[in-house]
Amino acid sequence: MSKLTDVPKRILIGRALRSDKLGETLLPKRIALPVFASDPLSSVAYAPGEVLLVLSIAGVSAYHFSPWIAVAVVVLMFTVVASYRQNVRAYPSGGGDYEVANTNLGPKAGLTVASALLVDYVLTVAVSISSGVENLGSAIPFVVENKVTCAIGIIVLLTLMNLRGVKESGKLFAIPTYVFVAGVFLMIAWGAYRGIVAGETMHAPTSDFEIKAEHQGLAGFALVFLLLRAFSSGCAALTGVEAISNGVPAFRKPKSKNAATTLALMGGLAVTMFCGIIGLAMATDVKMAENPEHDLLHNGTAVGPDYVQDPVISQVAAAVFGDGTFFFVLLAAATALVLFLAANTAYNGFPLLGSILAQDRYLPRQLHTRGDRLAFSNGIVLLAGAAILLVWIYGADSTRLIQLYIVGVFVSFTLSQIGMVRHWNRHLRTEKDKAKRGRMVRSRAINTFGAFFTGLVLVVVLATKFTHGAWVALLGMVIFYGTMTAIRKHYDRVSEEIAADEGPSDDSVRPSRVHSIVLVSKVHKPTLRALAFAKLTRSDKLEALSISVDPAETKALKEEWERRGINVPLKILDSPYREITRPIIDYVKGLRRESPRDAISVYIPEYVVGHWYEHLLHNQSALRLKGRLLFTPGVMVTSVPYQLQSSELAKERAKKRQEWNAPGAVRRGPVDDRRPKEPTGKR
Repeated sequence: MSKLTDVPKRILIGRALRSDKLGETLLPKRIALPVFASDPLSSVAYAPGEVLLVLSIAGVSAYHFSPWIAVAVVVLMFTVVASYRQNVRAYPSGGGDYEVANTNLGPKAGLTVASALLVDYVLTVAVSISSGVENLGSAIPFVVENKVTCAIGIIVLLTLMNLRGVKESGKLFAIPTYVFVAGVFLMIAWGAYRGIVAGETMHAPTSDFEIKAEHQGLAGFALVFLLLRAFSSGCAALTGVEAISNGVPAFRKPKSKNAATTLALMGGLAVTMFCGIIGLAMATDVKMAENPEHDLLHNGTAVGPDYVQDPVISQVAAAVFGDGTFFFVLLAAATALVLFLAANTAYNGFPLLGSILAQDRYLPRQLHTRGDRLAFSNGIVLLAGAAILLVWIYGADSTRLIQLYIVGVFVSFTLSQIGMVRHWNRHLRTEKDKAKRGRMVRSRAINTFGAFFTGLVLVVVLATKFTHGAWVALLGMVIFYGTMTAIRKHYDRVSEEIAADEGPSDDSVRPSRVHSIVLVSKVHKPTLRALAFAKLTRSDKLEALSISVDPAETKALKEEWERRGINVPLKILDSPYREITRPIIDYVKGLRRESPRDAISVYIPEYVVGHWYEHLLHNQSALRLKGRLLFTPGVMVTSVPYQLQSSELAKERAKKRQEWNAPGAVRRGPVDDRRPKEPTGKR
């Protein structure tokens, strides 16, 4: 690409980085936290609301179960964090759950985990962006009225930011993430002070609303099922935890230790914020409903379709800080922004996992290579395209999208922890050192409990969310699994087919003879150049071949050939239906049938032109012919280019563009001019 056309790309994603600069893109813990943990940290903005939404089915009386559900989520969070701390120490190469399952449970389990994670990463982008649009829409009506357009626009913007590189995007995301965390902790502290120390009564905007229960007086199995469904919705707070185990290579050294520390820090922050928001929601009497226009009542009347239900965190902030105050607006803006940036967890996890899968030949090899900014650009673009499609299909509705959520992540959680148990069992069989065995036994116990707990949650999630949309996520996993299996089979088949034989084969044995054919339409400079080049190769047999479409032109060609005394036999093939490609293909195949051990070399004169529109006027027959000859065994095709004057002009234009420097591309003059000065000695 010329520098002139390269300018927009450089403006959008920055200057290209050399491969040896990869070490400079590694992340310290303070940047790695917002890069890899923005998803679980930001999920506290919608996970508490999802718990209350489900409980509202049984009426406001069921809200008193929410603290117990929060406790269950906290226990699960600590279990998963402790389990993944073992993962990052045992498998620091960045394969994460996929590597653990693939190594310890086999390729099928590894592929299942990979499929689950890929689906979950796409859903992370769709849910985070949709939820962020809804939070922003509570302050800006235009955003709500154009949810899909705004969501797609934000995904495109986030994609461009990630294409600039992991470290650079991390710096951009760090400030909003830390502002959000600080804002939530300030809200929890100020709310606790007002409620406990000052003894004030805080009221959420919906505190005087009533909830019309869809099913009143639930008891027994129905109540248990409702609580399990609320718990599974609250488990959305755990999504993204596995991203750190996938991103260990992006940390600075010591990588495993820094990743484990970041995991612990993320778990502590997420748990505290989740419990604090649930507690304040109870204290301020927040009301939420799955169908607010029908089930929320104000003075005994349904609020109607014009009512916009604000998220729990917005209602709590209004109660604690006051609606419209500085801190309320600051937290609302930070919440919306961090929800947008929460998708960054997927933007770092999906491309890295895609690169590993491509290296293992389960995905196209293009996903394995890094782009100009040392990011996995193809994976980033693929993730963005899938998320945009999902947002468009579901209308950027986070409530509908979240029903698809967390199925994939708990599949990967469970299989990963089972794999870690087998990992420790394998090492315990050979380890003799008592101290190391003690640490392994402790780690195995943590992973065993993690496998049991996450497996139990997976069953709950599937049972409670399957009919509400989880089946779509499972279908996506099946599609990914089938596609990756087919890609691996293709690569394996190609590798087997092109593998060099140990002994002599038809491909390594020299052909008996080489029969060269130069295609001729007229006697002109391109034809004479092709003939001269074909003679230079010293084939066993050389002939010129022309197709007779017009008798007058064919007669003129023969006369010119004889007049010039060209010492290459000219063969004319009749084409009664005025075809050019088929007679040549039939002739070449006939030669192959007569002498299967011979190689056929076809020389095609071609024009090199300087403008795109000139390509439409030349070389079309040559392109069709080359396309057909590619599928003919034992046939080599050689293009003999002839540069027209327009191509020379194009070359001059390209040279001028190459010598031109975009503003800022060169900082201290051209490279050639920066010669070291000769030392001046004293005279």
